Amino acid sequence: MSEYAVSDTATPASTRVTAAAAAAAAAFAAPASGAPAPVLDNELLKRAYRLMHTAAAMATLYEEEKAVASRYVHATARGHEAVQLAAAFLLLETDYAAPYYRDDAMLLGLGLRPYELMLQLLAKADDPFSGGRTYYSHPSLRRAGIPVIPHQSSATGMQAIPATGMAHAIHYFEKQGIRIEVPQGLNNPGVEASPLVLCSIGDGAMTEGEVSEALQMAVLHQLPIVYLVQDNDWGISATGREMRAMNAFEFAAGFPGLHRLQVDGADFGSSYQGLAEAFAHVRSRRGPVLVHAKCPLLGHHTSGVRREWYRNDLAAHQEQDPLPRLHARLLQAGFFEADLTALATDAQATVRADWQAAVAAPNPDPATFADHEFAPAAVTAEAGERSPAGAEKALMVDAALHAVDDILREFPEALFYGQDVGGELGGVFREAALLAKKYGDARVFNTPIQEAYIVGSTAGMAAVGARPIVEIQFADYIWPALNQLVEELSKSCYLTMGKFPVSALIRVPIGAYGGGGPYHSGSIESTLLTIRGIKVVYPSNAADMKGLMRAAFLDPNPVVMLEHKGLYWSKVPGTEDAKTMEPATGYVIPLGKAAVSQAADPDKLRQGDTALVVTYGMGVHWAKAASRDFPGQVEILDLRTLNPIDFEAVNEATRRHGKVLVLTEEPLLNSFAESLAGRIQRQCFQELDAPVFILGAANLPAIALNVELERQMLPSAAKVAATLGELLAY
Repeated sequence: MSEYAVSDTATPASTRVTAAAAAAAAAFAAPASGAPAPVLDNELLKRAYRLMHTAAAMATLYEEEKAVASRYVHATARGHEAVQLAAAFLLLETDYAAPYYRDDAMLLGLGLRPYELMLQLLAKADDPFSGGRTYYSHPSLRRAGIPVIPHQSSATGMQAIPATGMAHAIHYFEKQGIRIEVPQGLNNPGVEASPLVLCSIGDGAMTEGEVSEALQMAVLHQLPIVYLVQDNDWGISATGREMRAMNAFEFAAGFPGLHRLQVDGADFGSSYQGLAEAFAHVRSRRGPVLVHAKCPLLGHHTSGVRREWYRNDLAAHQEQDPLPRLHARLLQAGFFEADLTALATDAQATVRADWQAAVAAPNPDPATFADHEFAPAAVTAEAGERSPAGAEKALMVDAALHAVDDILREFPEALFYGQDVGGELGGVFREAALLAKKYGDARVFNTPIQEAYIVGSTAGMAAVGARPIVEIQFADYIWPALNQLVEELSKSCYLTMGKFPVSALIRVPIGAYGGGGPYHSGSIESTLLTIRGIKVVYPSNAADMKGLMRAAFLDPNPVVMLEHKGLYWSKVPGTEDAKTMEPATGYVIPLGKAAVSQAADPDKLRQGDTALVVTYGMGVHWAKAASRDFPGQVEILDLRTLNPIDFEAVNEATRRHGKVLVLTEEPLLNSFAESLAGRIQRQCFQELDAPVFILGAANLPAIALNVELERQMLPSAAKVAATLGELLAY
């Protein structure tokens, strides 16, 4: 083992940290040690040398052509090529990879052509990853001969959670004996090696809290993943001394069960040997590994943040350039200078020819700008029995439980996890009661208190073929998950040209139910509805809950299911109608279809003496109770799905009645309800007989704990009745 491939899993933490600090300090200070060189195949060394020159030539050309190349921001691997190529050469086509934005040399090592990378640099139509939609070295690929690479965002460090989710899915499939689907045209269908995940990340990103969440789960479940941390001691203009109390190798000592290695990331031999050990450790299913690789940063942070603006250490970093170090190594191994010159010349010629071809390649067709917001829905029509003979009325919470039970029984790739959903409890609302006992802890399990992992892991799960159902315990606690929901889940389908939609069902108990207080009563739908690329569902009764739950699970896109806590048990006065006949197994309702919950009297409608209430969730029940004061005069349209919204149904109902109340539990200011009212006003203006009325909660930052204060803040049947009276009299 090279002196830069320091490993340990058993020594005390204090000793490990001290040893790690010494090894890290030595990584640049003594690169030319007398340690025995690893035995490497000459063809592998030649390939590494040619591709190092290719990556270096690309960086040089981008600088020469910066008037064109810097139109869109980019970063290159310059200085990191050795460790990136070593990692690429060890990956198999049955593996999964999560590179980061500086990993263009890794992509070359995996088999991508410079031309293909340049197409992304220049945002061209034939960019194989995103069709010109995202930045350079942000790959997403399903191609035979190359590991699966799902969507990669630019949110620093955020790839750690989806990557760990991929490893979690592999671990689950192996334990359950489920075959993992591989890309068509697999070059080596008989390969026996166990798949793994490579998560590549910069050392600056290791300070992100979400990285700790990923490491925690990897160790808890002993997942098959290698975390490759490339440490160049810079985070844009901040040095390691400013950003962190320890490096990644030292930090990893706090996770017992996480095997650690340290390599010289500027030396191909050290990198290859250390990573080979890490990969073998994971492939033999001995747990996760973190590899800390010290690398020089020879290029700019990005094309938009240039090194000459703030760096005074370039000479020291230049001494560690991996290219001349490999050149010297090859000469020592008996290669001829002329042969190496020929390899370099060939690489440079390829890069320049590919640049000319990429510059001439067509730009995306502007007409395609909206393609792939969502993958096509799996359920497009209502199917199954909504009210089967002999069925009994069911509570909403039971309908949800039975829907998930049906799914787990039918789909072995389905898992259900979140805080307190596993074990004996089965959810704080008993919405997962006994499921863990029935299906086992591998399928229904508790997670740590880490909402980001709960949501973000679904992106990785889906990429491998698992179908995750997850739960955020209360809507008020979803905020730590928004980074993953926005950056990883919502953008994946669009930015990968439909290659990686994220099939994830995210259950979120929501709403006030009498004394829940400021952190257990909130409504969040307006915030969610500003996130494009996710669907939001909000049932108001048991039958809809069961039908929408299954449709949401089958949908290939991220779906947030908002489940009102006050409707779960029908204990809140006026919510008895939330209990309905329970539909049969397999019943589905297509997402994006509203339903008339209560029709107006036809005679009243002909007389023009009616109004429409557009609402959802608890609003349906407030409207029903209020409408008793106006017999036959009120139609209630239950949206059921908030995105995609069934605006056609809203439009038609508005034209029938001419008077509309949009009712919500949320505060009104800048809300979804206000937006919907404005849309109705604009598109149905000539059919309206009154301004569109809106009613919601008071514009306050939280729901008060005291029930009387809560009552003052929220809508109620009485408040709805007063508003309807004013609207009907208009």
